Amino acid sequence: MDYQEWSRLSYSKKNHQLYLSQKETLKKFLERNAISRAQYEKSLHDLTVKMHES
Repeated sequence: MDYQEWSRLSYSKKNHQLYLSQKETLKKFLERNAISRAQYEKSLHDLTVKMHES
């Protein structure tokens, strides 16, 4: 997503994009065994709650 696209997004859509990015980062950590399944699930849950994604 380039700057112009990003700048046109609403606050909530920007937060949703950030959530998706962070979720993908957690998934990559799990795939590379940088974190355990339990850590992944806890972090994903905490991220989802904190960012009001349900």
